[in-house]
Amino acid sequence: MPKYMLIMRATDEGLAKFQNIDFTEMIDAMGKFNDELIRAGVLLAAEGLDDAANGVVVDFTGEAPVVTDGPYGETKELFGGFYILNVASQEEAVEWAKRLPYSSGTKAEIRRVPSIDEFPQDNEYIQKERAWREATGQL
Repeated sequence: MPKYMLIMRATDEGLAKFQNIDFTEMIDAMGKFNDELIRAGVLLAAEGLDDAANGVVVDFTGEAPVVTDGPYGETKELFGGFYILNVASQEEAVEWAKRLPYSSGTKAEIRRVPSIDEFPQDNEYIQKERAWREATGQL
């Protein structure tokens, strides 16, 4: 089955709403959703990310990489967490995303995660990665 990544995004407005929600309430809502994913057997990974103010960006648009500390002026390009689901189709990933316990000001971008089988199998680095994935139980 294909894998799909749900990338969680929030606008400044959405982030402000999250700050007004009781932490226990938020954990319970996300926990219930995560439990549904686990019981359905589709959850492969899920992580939230630390505040962007604690992050850095390495920008490769110039001649040399430039490192910039957070916070950032606009949060619309940042994401706050992700899920990786093992589902049969993009449509199924969309149905799960529609059930996320989020409010206005938030979005979930859905992207398919290509399998290693889709890359040239005669490539030395693909072969090394395949061996690593097999050794670590990922294949």
